[in-house]
Amino acid sequence: MFRSIRKKKNEIGIEESKKLLHDARRGILAVNGDNHYPYAIPVNYFYDEENQKIYFHGSRVGHKVDALKICDKVCFTVFGNETVKEESWAPFLQSVVIFGHCHLVEDQPAAMALLKRFAMKFYPNESMVDEEISFSGKAVQMYEIEIEHLSGKEVQER
Repeated sequence: MFRSIRKKKNEIGIEESKKLLHDARRGILAVNGDNHYPYAIPVNYFYDEENQKIYFHGSRVGHKVDALKICDKVCFTVFGNETVKEESWAPFLQSVVIFGHCHLVEDQPAAMALLKRFAMKFYPNESMVDEEISFSGKAVQMYEIEIEHLSGKEVQER
């Protein structure tokens, strides 16, 4: 159902792909937007490897929310781990592309627990996380991408 990577020599393994998903701070979420135009936006996220899901937060209204109500199929891309191997002017860059279904986490206690896990990736300590959640947590919606397909690759930018 999903295409495999065309240039097999550029493909990275699942473990390397998972490492990038754990380490990167932002990804690009692409949805089917208005008038059949793709709509792609950067989002902070965390990767739940055990459950094979990506979580991110958002508001209750907007383009992304409207698009997800119409079609829950998404593409999520993360890139990073830029390294120089041989030529300093032509670094290597890794990326992971995920296809899946995205939906709002409806269960409020579960959403708040996910929000805390999400925030722990970005804040320096738990007390700051708890303070932020108590201040603005009720306004936040948590979204979940159920991963159907994942692939990773590394290319040299030259």
